[in-house]
Amino acid sequence: MSVATAATPAARGSALGRLTITEMKLLTRERVSLIRMAVPLILLILFGLIPFYTQPRKYLDGYTLLDAYVPILIAFSLAMISLTSLPMVLAGYREKGILRRMQTTPAGPARVLAAQLAANLAVVAVMVTLILAVARLGYGVFWPRQVAGFVVAALLAAAALMAIGLFIAAAAATSRAAQAIGMILLYPLLFFAGLFWPIPTMPSALRHLSHATPLGAAVQALQDAWLGHWPHPLQLLTLAAYAVVFGVAAARLFRWE
Repeated sequence: MSVATAATPAARGSALGRLTITEMKLLTRERVSLIRMAVPLILLILFGLIPFYTQPRKYLDGYTLLDAYVPILIAFSLAMISLTSLPMVLAGYREKGILRRMQTTPAGPARVLAAQLAANLAVVAVMVTLILAVARLGYGVFWPRQVAGFVVAALLAAAALMAIGLFIAAAAATSRAAQAIGMILLYPLLFFAGLFWPIPTMPSALRHLSHATPLGAAVQALQDAWLGHWPHPLQLLTLAAYAVVFGVAAARLFRWE
């Protein structure tokens, strides 16, 4: 009896590990998903080739636009995966009845959800590492000067954005609807994150509004750590609030069938 009881957690962990590996393989086989994930890296390379982005700017305290854009591109990569790939896959699993069938197996739908989150976090970690490596080795962009603060900000940003992605998956009826909602939400968030218009040059009202959005708060926290400062507590609290509120809402609305 004791042997069976002791083996149960190990079996569960093994099932979760296999599901996570399977989800990662499925993610890497989707060409559209791979293209989306590569977009921030492609933008980094393009920006690095344009002298306009590599010249020091007075309004950026002597830093280049490329220095300022690297944290934005990291947040962009988080948003692309969290708001488009994650909700589309989960809504598609429900639409196709995969989650319903998983309820009759030892794995269960909860482990499918955990595996999906783990796989997406792994992809995010790879993307962030690639962006940092290319920025440093290819264009001389410095590493984050407050590493611990950068990691905390990145983890909270991932938690907040993936919670929003789970909420989209819970609310959307189909995978196409989830993809459409995620894409519609993505571009306004990118605007307030400074991808199209640098946050320091925005009018005061837009800057305050930007800091209240999940992607704007993420960029501000990442940039603070990038420059050697601990992220502002307000930005970290904003990200934590988004993670909790949308995580709870997603858990209440989520339907396995």
